[in-house]
Amino acid sequence: MTTQKTYTVGQITPAELDALSARHPQGGFQQTSHMATLAQRGGITIDCVGVRNAAGTIVAGCMIAFTKGRFGLEGSIWLGPLCDEDDAELLAAMTRAITICARKHHAVSVSCWPGQVYMRRTTDGEPDGPADDAAIENMTRLGWRHAGFDRGYGSIVNRWVYLKDLTGIKDGDALLKTYLKNTRRNVKIARNSGVTVRRLGRDELDVFHDICEMSAEKQHFANRDLAYFQRFYDSFGDDAQFMLAEVHLDEYLATWQGKFDAATKEVERLEGTLPTAKYPDSVRKKIANARRDLDAATARVADATERIGKYGEVVPVAVGLFVWHPRELVYFSSGSNGDFAKFYAPTALQHEMMSECIRRGVTLYNFYGISGLFDDPDDEGHGVLEFKQGFDGFVEELVGEFTLPVSRVRFALMQLAHKILKR
Repeated sequence: MTTQKTYTVGQITPAELDALSARHPQGGFQQTSHMATLAQRGGITIDCVGVRNAAGTIVAGCMIAFTKGRFGLEGSIWLGPLCDEDDAELLAAMTRAITICARKHHAVSVSCWPGQVYMRRTTDGEPDGPADDAAIENMTRLGWRHAGFDRGYGSIVNRWVYLKDLTGIKDGDALLKTYLKNTRRNVKIARNSGVTVRRLGRDELDVFHDICEMSAEKQHFANRDLAYFQRFYDSFGDDAQFMLAEVHLDEYLATWQGKFDAATKEVERLEGTLPTAKYPDSVRKKIANARRDLDAATARVADATERIGKYGEVVPVAVGLFVWHPRELVYFSSGSNGDFAKFYAPTALQHEMMSECIRRGVTLYNFYGISGLFDDPDDEGHGVLEFKQGFDGFVEELVGEFTLPVSRVRFALMQLAHKILKR
């Protein structure tokens, strides 16, 4: 004999959604009042619904965004609902709340991308725990249609995400030791190459947009317009950090000029000792090493001088939009100038923001989407995957996209239209 729990469903306020999001294990910035504000400023209709237990506590909920489609409004729940999909009774109540809300808005359907983890995986994509088939079965039993186990970047929400657990890491130096060898080296190169990281103000968002545009053109995807980033800045306030990594080429030049001067003196000193050296072969080897150092410094001085002439002394080269949530920090959007790839500014950005997580006591860093393809060097996302793997984290494969028909006649017409258009 089973005892049914008593749940009531209905609208909740944006503040109540925030409180739920902050304490829920699936909580994220996509299910907050900030995201609701951003959506509304973009002309999207939003509504918030929830489930209360017998004590009146909100135990599940979500924000639904309604956008216009060919056959009427279509609802979207980004990384939600905030609900334990393994709890069949709670999920049924949540589905009821969503259905009532969707019918109120005369929606055709509602699609959701829950934050529920289907399977945790290692950094290389190997299974690191059981698959949560129960969650998918519970959803489909309630009428949700599963879009399947896809790979590749999602057009709306990514099913594959890369994360790093910062629990127990005391400071930035300890954090650095957790990275793979090449990434540790790249952080140090950035430090020694005049790369600094700072926060951008609203009046500098054109810099952010322009650098994102460089990456968009190189990787053949559409960049957001400047107005979107301005709305994001205004909607999220202090919880959104638009960060910039810039190269101080004057410092870069001074560093290598110092190394050039030191190498020049060393070559002169060694050559001066050669005529009277007891072991001339040993001195000649030292001279050869010193000349290699001199050649490297000469090339870097020339490079720095040329870059200063072309770009000026301080150059913005990489940007990232980082979004704070009580549970995590999300690396949401980024861009970089490929002409400065060897300065490793994006790596410096990541290290600085993870260090800030440690200072604030936030223990989860979310690198956001990957393609889910781990063994295909020709995959368009392979370089992104390798970059994120360098920080030595783990992978979460989420349950994926589900769609709930609300108006069955219009939904059937919409499905038919999609099939015809795909022919």
